[in-house]
Amino acid sequence: MKRREAAITALVLVLSVVLAWAFWNAFSGPTGDRLAELTATRVPESGVTNPVTAVLLNFRAYDTLLELAVLLAAILGIWAVGKASPGFLPAGAVLRALVGLIVPLLIIAGGYMLWVGGHAPGGAFQAGALLGAAGVTLRLAGYPAAGLPPEALLRVTIGLGVLIFTLCGVALMALGYGFLTYPLDLAKWLILVIETAATLSIGATLAAAYLGGRADPTDSGDGVTR
Repeated sequence: MKRREAAITALVLVLSVVLAWAFWNAFSGPTGDRLAELTATRVPESGVTNPVTAVLLNFRAYDTLLELAVLLAAILGIWAVGKASPGFLPAGAVLRALVGLIVPLLIIAGGYMLWVGGHAPGGAFQAGALLGAAGVTLRLAGYPAAGLPPEALLRVTIGLGVLIFTLCGVALMALGYGFLTYPLDLAKWLILVIETAATLSIGATLAAAYLGGRADPTDSGDGVTR
């Protein structure tokens, strides 16, 4: 036991020294071009004017593709658990009226966030979060499927972001460019297509995740499974 404790102590000390060195070197090492400065100079080549969108959908598009793949893997894991729990009781008159007002506004706001993402704060993840919130609102109001389409179409919608992202990359390779290396004259429209597909996927994934399982078509929405 003493040897094990000594080995663990030595390992912790070595890691502490390495981390301390890395921390010191990060602040006192030679200064060069920072990522923010490099990004600002290359934004005109990205097809958009918003630096955040330029980074997420162009400069580090691989990372964003993997993020969508993580969401896809997460919802597949949730579906593997089984059917969703029974829905909430139907909404009363006041809540139904509020839902009828709020849900369309969330959808419109999601579309707006998607469109302005090219030149202002916004984009697919923000737009998808608003669509997901619309689904959560419908579920809380007693809609058993949270406004989601039938399962066959839902599967396509959830996988659409990864599919379109990948197809765009493969098509660019076939045209002689690198994978997800956008030519300047097509960059804006390719990013818009990818973001539109990602928005639908993210919104559907978040709403489906809130259900906690596959939607049960026999759930009438009154808390009782028929």
